[in-house]
Amino acid sequence: MNSIYFTEEHELFRESLRNFLQIEVVPHIEKWEKTGTIERFIWKKFGEMGFFGIAYPEAYGGMNLDLFYTVVFLEELQKIKSSGFAAAMWAHAYLAMTHLNAEGDERIKRDYLAPSIAGNKIGALCISEPFGGSDVAGMRTTAVKKGNKYVINGSKTFITNGVYADYYIVAAKTSPDLGNKGISIFLMDTNLKGINATKLDKLGWRASDTAEISFDNVEIPEENLMGEADKGFPYIMQHFALERLIMAVNAHARAEYAIDYTIDYMSQREAFGTTINKFQALRHTMVDHATEVEHCKIFNYAAIARLDKGEYVVKEATMAKLKSTKVADEAIYSCLQMLGGYGYMEEYPLARLLRDSRLGPIGGGTSEILREILSKMIIDKQSYQPAVK
Repeated sequence: MNSIYFTEEHELFRESLRNFLQIEVVPHIEKWEKTGTIERFIWKKFGEMGFFGIAYPEAYGGMNLDLFYTVVFLEELQKIKSSGFAAAMWAHAYLAMTHLNAEGDERIKRDYLAPSIAGNKIGALCISEPFGGSDVAGMRTTAVKKGNKYVINGSKTFITNGVYADYYIVAAKTSPDLGNKGISIFLMDTNLKGINATKLDKLGWRASDTAEISFDNVEIPEENLMGEADKGFPYIMQHFALERLIMAVNAHARAEYAIDYTIDYMSQREAFGTTINKFQALRHTMVDHATEVEHCKIFNYAAIARLDKGEYVVKEATMAKLKSTKVADEAIYSCLQMLGGYGYMEEYPLARLLRDSRLGPIGGGTSEILREILSKMIIDKQSYQPAVK
């Protein structure tokens, strides 16, 4: 199956990335998990290796490679015992930077996208709000035009990289009376007066910083409006397919890692005079989970191949995230059980994997919201077209 989607060049890239992670990242993971702070030097190293530029134009330092290089990037990041670190990297590269590339003008691409690819600037995407959650249309943050500036007021929450970022991509209502048709997207430097970012204390993803951010009369120049005014909602919707597929790939990759680790453990752990991988109930449990994960992976790859061709795969991406995150949670829960008391110990990877995986059905649109989106497509026969041509 892999040969359908991955060439020899993809696999060479995987080997190079895997070696890089083992040498440059893994030795620091435990410290970053404890402190909740990923040191800046690693962003620069990622930039030097070109990992932030995989999907972006060569004109700004990127490599303009197909989406299966991104798949390799995501999968390998899930295998180093810190989904929090992985989240910080992909949220920068595929949430904040996606908007820079899609809606940013030439100045923004030169001054923000290029340094982001190089690892010199860190970005955060600010959409979710304390009172809205997955309800993007219900946001309360406003941007009021005053002369040649916009004045931003409101708050955002659950923002990955929100404390240590150099810039925010902020969604705010420019025409509140228009509902979801009155949202715009703005670029905002994080050192401006009136911004306050507070780090949140999370169950998992401990290495990444996640923030609640308030904006109190924050002034930004009018040229920091990205794209057209009042077109923010379509811009956000346009990128949701990629975000959901990213989270689906993350899910199948971390589940695969958990299963591989657990099968190896079972081959060494003895009970009642034999290794526990000889007990039928345990063997069949692992086979069931491995089968489900493989099904998810095949579906995810097929959806990504279609997205890479420019097809609009919002339905498939929504299904992929919904199913893959559920399957990953269930598989990792069982894997922890296979380790018995050791699964509950922090020195083994399953405890952290269990906590980190639980974010999957919540972030990027809760499973409940995704089911309702799919209900409209499958039951109500609604069809959706690309929001931006």
